Amino acid sequence: MEFHIKGKDGAVPCLITADEDNGRYMIRKEDTSGEVFNDKTSLINWIEQYWTPQQFESPAQFHEILQTLKQNKEEQ
Repeated sequence: MEFHIKGKDGAVPCLITADEDNGRYMIRKEDTSGEVFNDKTSLINWIEQYWTPQQFESPAQFHEILQTLKQNKEEQ
């Protein structure tokens, strides 16, 4: 799964990758720096700790992405 979400302060959309098949969990931030995680739980925890819906042009999209990540985590 890959999600693109546009932040209010950057020209480049943020990218969230949760690829269970290949064990890739990462984030590209607005400033194009990134974070890499060992599992989906760590990815979700980072998002909840460091990002807020108000940082993005569409807070609703932020909530949808987070909900999708959490739902897919529960299904595993």
